[in-house]
Amino acid sequence: MDPSQIIAHVNSFVWGPYMLILLVGTGIYLSVRLKFIQFSKLVPALMLLVKGREQEDARGDITPLQALTTALSATIGTGNIAGVATAIYLGGPGAIFWMWICAVFGMATKFAEAVLAVKYRRVLQDGTMQGGPMLYISEGLGLKWLGWLFALMGAISAFGIGSMVQSNSVAVVIKGHFHVPEVVTGFILALLTGTVIIGGIRRIGKVTERLVPFMGLFYVAGAAAILVTNLSRIPEAISLILTHAFTPASGVGGFAGAGVAQAIRYGVARGVFSNEAGLGSAPIAHAAAKTRDPVHQGLIAMTGVFFDTIIICTMTALVILTTGVWKNGMTSSSLTYCAFETGLPGIGGYIVTVGLAIFAYSTMIGWAYYGEECIEYILGIKARMPYRFVFCAVIALGAFQKVGLVWDFSDTMNGAMAIPNLIGLIGLSGVLVQETKKRLKKALSLK
Repeated sequence: MDPSQIIAHVNSFVWGPYMLILLVGTGIYLSVRLKFIQFSKLVPALMLLVKGREQEDARGDITPLQALTTALSATIGTGNIAGVATAIYLGGPGAIFWMWICAVFGMATKFAEAVLAVKYRRVLQDGTMQGGPMLYISEGLGLKWLGWLFALMGAISAFGIGSMVQSNSVAVVIKGHFHVPEVVTGFILALLTGTVIIGGIRRIGKVTERLVPFMGLFYVAGAAAILVTNLSRIPEAISLILTHAFTPASGVGGFAGAGVAQAIRYGVARGVFSNEAGLGSAPIAHAAAKTRDPVHQGLIAMTGVFFDTIIICTMTALVILTTGVWKNGMTSSSLTYCAFETGLPGIGGYIVTVGLAIFAYSTMIGWAYYGEECIEYILGIKARMPYRFVFCAVIALGAFQKVGLVWDFSDTMNGAMAIPNLIGLIGLSGVLVQETKKRLKKALSLK
């Protein structure tokens, strides 16, 4: 058996039903313990985004909003375009319902991650903040070896899912539509990423604060334009989602059909990949926020899942279903491209192409920071700058490589990140509940 087959088998086990049950189960457990804070405090949490940008005299590197946009820069990516389409292709329209369920409970998970990340963060010798699962596992639970293991997996994952596969995805799309050689695209992406990440988290925060709202609005506006023209078909699309979440979807056209088990499996799996709740990546960014209150940042963090899955993924799904192209047998970004081009002939395809490029670029920026913080935890500040240069070099190389093996390897590493993180969240759930009870009222009143 060759290495690619071995990794594929390991990956299918790591991301099998047990992992998905653990991820969603942790979200359900935390939701119960937090009294379903994602429902009762979502609107106040959204209001925190417009009340103010940072708290005076608070420690941190970037504003609470910049921490959110940095996390979203890594979260909003190809999963919102290709992942949703793949979920529908493999699991039928009902898979979208299970993506919603994953997101609803994932909001509680993301809240917990950010609260613990801020509570257990530390100041490094150069004055910057460091935090995330590696610290709340080692300091909160006292399991230093497990925190080190998380950091190792995070540093390795960044080279795959956050670097090579992203540059390759962009290079393929750009070559197909604009005939630009992959080598050129890879070099440009490496240069653009380097100019941002060399400046550290403060520059990353400033860039993502502008890039993330722009890329989100750009893509959502295109989807909204299509949905307005297909307004009468939206109720039918929603009916398809709700009906086939609990009954099999029969084969029609090029769509092979899907059972309920497939809808659940692929809906949850793609939902987790889309919003990353439970993987432990986003809290690394939230730990850098200028805030005195962990719960305040937790409330802001949970809105990220809402924006990513409930809004952007849902709009992608509705475009695919209302245009009717979900029946044609296509999958991944090709299906989304076809849907947008059908809805906005001559324009829609470019929205997907540009959207994929921007989403992938933002993912590289966010994951560069995640990987840097992980390697810094293991080797110290001296490893920071070399890691940035290697990361950019890998971006350039990834643009013209066959990255199927890298995708599987990266998925496995992401799963290996999630396990220690979920152990930390469950083990520290008592601390989380105490912090929330003590600080929630004050956190909601902070400007």
